Amino acid sequence: MTFERACALADVPEDEALAVTVDRYDVAVARHGDEVFALQDLCSHAAVALSEGEVEDCTVECWLHGSRFDLRTGKPTGLPATEPVATFPVELRPTDSGDVDVYIDVTTTLNGVTPA
Repeated sequence: MTFERACALADVPEDEALAVTVDRYDVAVARHGDEVFALQDLCSHAAVALSEGEVEDCTVECWLHGSRFDLRTGKPTGLPATEPVATFPVELRPTDSGDVDVYIDVTTTLNGVTPA
């Protein structure tokens, strides 16, 4: 696996996703409790950034049409989206200053979906 630093954990808000670019992919980083998730930042229904939607109940909402995607699996939980989005492995690593950084591996997907 090839993990790259994406952001500081402190930069990821509780109720929305953070847009980052890792290698050649735009990624939405989201939190649910103590867990951190990374999904391709592109709705599978329309070319809309998922990072612009709200995060709630371990899902992120596409603000344009209202589809929600499970942060764990990338699967849509409601129409109009019917196809999942790619999900990526995440590692949290402490820094020398005592903060925590988020690292993401975009060379591997957790759900087998090939990033667009």
